[in-house]
Amino acid sequence: MPVSIAARNRQPICRSIQETKQAFLRGHSTVVEHVRTVLAAIRETDAELNAFVAVADDRALRAAQAADRLIAGLGDAAFRDRPLLGVTVSVKDLIQTQDLPTRRGSLLPNRRPAVDAPAVARLRAAGAIVVGKTATSEYGWSASTVSRVAPPTRNPWARNKSAGGSSGGSAAAVSAGLCTASLGTDGAGSIRIPAAFCGVVGFKPSFARIPYVPPCSERLAHAGPLARSVADVATLMSVLGGPDPGDPDSVTAAPAVTREPVSLRIGWMEFPRTSDEIRRVTEAALPVLAAQGHRVDRIDVPFADPYPALVDILAATEASGTTPEDEQRCDEGRAAIVRYGRSLSGAAVMRAEDTRIALRTQLGAVMDRYDLLAMATVPVEPFDADTIGPAWAANPDDLLWLAWSPATYPFNITGQPALSLPVGVTSGGLPAGLQLVGRVGADELVLRAAARLEADLGLAMDPPGHETKGE
Repeated sequence: MPVSIAARNRQPICRSIQETKQAFLRGHSTVVEHVRTVLAAIRETDAELNAFVAVADDRALRAAQAADRLIAGLGDAAFRDRPLLGVTVSVKDLIQTQDLPTRRGSLLPNRRPAVDAPAVARLRAAGAIVVGKTATSEYGWSASTVSRVAPPTRNPWARNKSAGGSSGGSAAAVSAGLCTASLGTDGAGSIRIPAAFCGVVGFKPSFARIPYVPPCSERLAHAGPLARSVADVATLMSVLGGPDPGDPDSVTAAPAVTREPVSLRIGWMEFPRTSDEIRRVTEAALPVLAAQGHRVDRIDVPFADPYPALVDILAATEASGTTPEDEQRCDEGRAAIVRYGRSLSGAAVMRAEDTRIALRTQLGAVMDRYDLLAMATVPVEPFDADTIGPAWAANPDDLLWLAWSPATYPFNITGQPALSLPVGVTSGGLPAGLQLVGRVGADELVLRAAARLEADLGLAMDPPGHETKGE
């Protein structure tokens, strides 16, 4: 029987993609009515959450009017080439949009052209309605949404807790029902961490499966969707995936591998500092996976922590694009990392690249033995909203600003597909996520296995409908 994780006192504003379509076709709502309701909810609710940094308003309503005309004239046929017709989406503030400002979470000027990134253009072409831009840390440097341009995004499950980051605004907006889906980015866990903290599904596809324009020189960043169900994420991937000449890596991305999720070999790992509560919640999935016919082996983490190499690659990249004159307008934490990056030698950066190659080789051998890897997405529960991490990692001068999420960043280094699926809540009432990881190109297997697990768990991951501000 399905288990309701938290009682909902009201109907969700934004439903699944399929439910939204049926509501329009059956005349339960027009697209304009739906979008007006969403925009009103953002204005009413987001003063507490701080998920949005810009809202579309009239532009979204004009798109809704066009969608209503299509549905009135074509009926179900209107959705044939527009599977997201009338679906409300948000876009992370790191991603360029033509009609909404892109500040990248920073006081520094954004000199990139005000055009839709390919992924945004694909969402619009599929009929989606962009209702706003969602909060991020400056340039996505930390796995939080603490920045100098807006208050930190708060977790819909507990307002005193972080929504995670750096796609924290996206995860909070989806979790709170302020849009059906969101487009985020993930350079070291920035989709999966907030998905785990906010109780939604977050997917980092294989590297370059979704074009990332302009490309990032560190070749760690992935674009990917967040939604309330695996089915919606899969629908979004059918729209977002595919090459674009603006991202050369997308043209040469690994070919897709298709397989049904039956009798899989799954390697179950536990990373250091996993709390008892996170372990309890995530290990509840073990008997479900076994009942599905999978062979699940508990294995040690099969590689050394690549965090030092990650720090050097990220710091060198941040330093390369930031002048000393920029520092006074930078987030203080990011500025500390920039200064460290300037101290690195070329030889140090190349040693970090050697670590990247070695990790790809090591995990390639592991994926010869296992179809999927499974683990807690994040080993800790959400921390305070005003901080960038747990207390032991909250001072960026210590260069530990991402060290608390050791299960996410390795798979940016290797480019493997990784999905965070909500699997329950802790005794403190906060969500926990389980991460499924496949070999490069096996995105479809990850999605299908996650959908099957989601269905058998039968959870309704809704934030409490009552007051959740915390103490």
